[in-house]
Amino acid sequence: MTPRRTSPAPAPPATGRARAGRGLLGPRRGRHALPVEQLAALRLPLGDDGVVVGTDAQGQPAVLGLFRPVQLDVVVIGSVWTAQVLALRTAGTGARVAVETARPQAWSGLAQAAGGGQECMTVHGVKQVGPQGASVAGPVLVVRDCGMRPPRSRLAPGPWQSVLTLLPFLGPTAPKLVEHAGLVGIQRVSPEEAAVLGRVLRLPRANAEALSQLGDDMVLWCTPKHRKLVKMQPTAIEAGLLGGPRRLD
Repeated sequence: MTPRRTSPAPAPPATGRARAGRGLLGPRRGRHALPVEQLAALRLPLGDDGVVVGTDAQGQPAVLGLFRPVQLDVVVIGSVWTAQVLALRTAGTGARVAVETARPQAWSGLAQAAGGGQECMTVHGVKQVGPQGASVAGPVLVVRDCGMRPPRSRLAPGPWQSVLTLLPFLGPTAPKLVEHAGLVGIQRVSPEEAAVLGRVLRLPRANAEALSQLGDDMVLWCTPKHRKLVKMQPTAIEAGLLGGPRRLD
């Protein structure tokens, strides 16, 4: 029996003029459409660009955008552990970290471990930090761990550079530093310190009173307009290098 010969499929009719220089038309597929009433249920896995500092009350990642076209001044009232976790995570984003400290022994081991053979974190003596050459492609975080009375920084402000000043407790210069900071992180403080911070930051009474009762792993982050309570959870690598969360060093 002779197999039946099939004729080729007819060419699709031309629809308008040819697209000069743009090649052949691809296969036609149905469009992906979503009814308007279902838009509220649409969730996209997008987040802010920055450093993950922990989780918020809803269990969602809390992210700090540290680098901007103008310098950001950050004050952290807490332990060196908190500052070191922030420095390590900032280095993990590809930024460089320069540490100005009166206790280099507390930072030198971390600086060696952070780079993995590359000098992404450097340790300097007090008033020994030179120009860092920060840029949009190479942002820099300067950590100032200089005690309760940090001297005036000799580093000129610049874009894509952030300066984090660590204060173990509220000293005489702390209220002024806190008032002029663009971002403030607060671990547990005494009731007297909580009252001062509440006035300077204009915190609601409930937030101010809670500052003296925070756990070692809790930090209240404040900007002039917003505040968020965050739980810092170290990764296995961070815990191996730095131990668990603590308020006192």
